[in-house]
Amino acid sequence: MTDHPVRIHELLDYVRNGRIMDAMQEFYADNVVMEEPAYGRTVGLAANLEREQKFVDSVAAFKTFEAPAVAVGDGVSSYENVMDWTDTDGNDIHVEQVAVQRWEGGKIVHERFYYATS
Repeated sequence: MTDHPVRIHELLDYVRNGRIMDAMQEFYADNVVMEEPAYGRTVGLAANLEREQKFVDSVAAFKTFEAPAVAVGDGVSSYENVMDWTDTDGNDIHVEQVAVQRWEGGKIVHERFYYATS
């Protein structure tokens, strides 16, 4: 595997194709730290898999996943993301966010999401 974060494009293809849990296994390091406004910090792949599975289980139907802007640097990548889905309670959800990833050994070791919570 390469240390270069160009793998972000592969990761985004996994998500577009509904393979979120597969993406977690393929692209995230065992010691990954993920941060986002709604959940705070989640440390370790196992804890992040559990959190992500709860999210996946709360989705009745994905409608849109777009990443119109992707940037790649030395050991870092980021993307702008727009998602729409219907949750299991029938609510339509719309999220616009930016994610920044730090890569080591071809895997994401840190990911932080930025979005408004109000």
